[in-house]
Amino acid sequence: MTIASLEDDLSDASLIREAAAAAGHACTTFTRGCQLLRALRATPFDMLLIEWNVAGVSGRDVLAWARAHLDPRLPVMFVTVRDGEADIVEMLMAGADDYMVKPVRPAELMARIHALVRRAYPESLPGGAIVARGSFVFDGAARVATRDGVEVILTPKEFDLAMLLFRYEGRVVSREHMVAAVWGHDLSPMSRTIDTHISRVRTKLQLVASQGARLAPVYTHGYRLELFEDAPPDASADWLPATKKAPEGAFPVNTPID
Repeated sequence: MTIASLEDDLSDASLIREAAAAAGHACTTFTRGCQLLRALRATPFDMLLIEWNVAGVSGRDVLAWARAHLDPRLPVMFVTVRDGEADIVEMLMAGADDYMVKPVRPAELMARIHALVRRAYPESLPGGAIVARGSFVFDGAARVATRDGVEVILTPKEFDLAMLLFRYEGRVVSREHMVAAVWGHDLSPMSRTIDTHISRVRTKLQLVASQGARLAPVYTHGYRLELFEDAPPDASADWLPATKKAPEGAFPVNTPID
C-alpha cells in the first residue's frame, strides 16, 4: 500500500514514515496541503494521514477535496495535535475514517493503519484478493490472471504489475508507485526494467486498442490503463505516444512520487 502523509513537523513526519514502513507500506511526506493536492491529482494513493494544522491549505481542506474527488473508500486518518472533542467529531462527520491525537505512538499508529486497510481493502487480505475489470479477473490468492475465463500465464512480477494497473484502471500509476508495489524500492524508477515488464504485460493480456484496451505511457510520469466497452475510433493504433506535458508534481520530503 502507498500512503500520503501531510505533516510539517519533521520529527513527527519521520515517526509516521517509520511506522508505515514497519507495517509494510510506502509513505510519502508532504509538508504543505497544496503539494499534497497536486500529487493527488496525478498519483493514486491507498491512504491519507493528515495533520490538521499546516500552513496554507489545511488538513480539513484536503479532506473536503479528497471526499469530493477521490475514491470514497480511500481511508483518511487525522494524526494531529488538535485534541478537542468538537474537532474530533467535526472531522469524523466530514468524512475522516479515524482520528489520532498526538504524540505519535508508532505501535498504535501501525494498528490503526492495519485496521483501516482491512476495512477499505478486503481484497488485499489472504483469500480475498480479487480484482475484476471487464473481461479480466486477477485472483491474488491463487496468483491467477484470466481474460474471458481463459488463464493468461504471467510471471510473478508481471502479475503484480498487471494487478496494480487494473486496480487503478483509468488513473495514472507513477513509476515510483510501480517500483514500491512490485519491486520493493530495489529498483530505480527510471529503470528500463519497468518498461520491459509493461511491454510483456501489454502483449500477454492484449492490452491494445483493437482489443478494447489501452496501456499507454504518460510522459516522465508513469502509465495509464484504459478499458473500453467498444473499441475506440482509433482502434487500429495499438500504441499512443506519450503525453507531451507532464502533470504537476509534488515536492515530497525524502521519497519523491513523481
